[in-house]
Amino acid sequence: MLIFNKLKDKVRYYIIPLARIVPFSPNTITFIGLIISLLAALMFGLGELILAGLLIVLSGFFDVLDGAAARINKKMTNFGAFLDSICDRYADAIVFVGIIYGTLSGNILGGEPFLGIQLWFWCLLALIGSYIVSYSRSRAEASGAIDMNIGIAERSERMIILAIGAITGLITIAVILIVLITHITILQRIVHAKKYLD
Repeated sequence: MLIFNKLKDKVRYYIIPLARIVPFSPNTITFIGLIISLLAALMFGLGELILAGLLIVLSGFFDVLDGAAARINKKMTNFGAFLDSICDRYADAIVFVGIIYGTLSGNILGGEPFLGIQLWFWCLLALIGSYIVSYSRSRAEASGAIDMNIGIAERSERMIILAIGAITGLITIAVILIVLITHITILQRIVHAKKYLD
């Protein structure tokens, strides 16, 4: 989504001075972001949606900071990229698990069914979509496709939508939107990969 891409570019630009002086290694910053995501999941489970949304935003800040710190301080490694990807997948999963728990426990208000489908089930569909978006990129690139960083539902877009939904109380709408855009992105990547793969 163009508006989110512009937002990401601005954040990356303004975060450069901080990335130069941050006292932690990029891998440590990655772990801090994961811990913040765990706290966000806990807040979702307790029904504290506004706090959960703010923690998602903070986790996203650290997700940008680790990459910036690695680039600026010339500490980019293959292991660091691998670790960042693994932690992102854990963060994706645990946040949706938190929402599912909050829904089933009755702690989340404003998570009414949509089209007769409970919020927890929409979360499962969103989680499936999120994982296949990531997998489709890595699998296609491993098979020889290039430039698979396409689609309308990169991780940062998904987390921004989820944070907005949590802060505004429109959590169900946010999760349904993530379901839609993740599966659209999967189709976009399938079509794009077809250009490069036999």
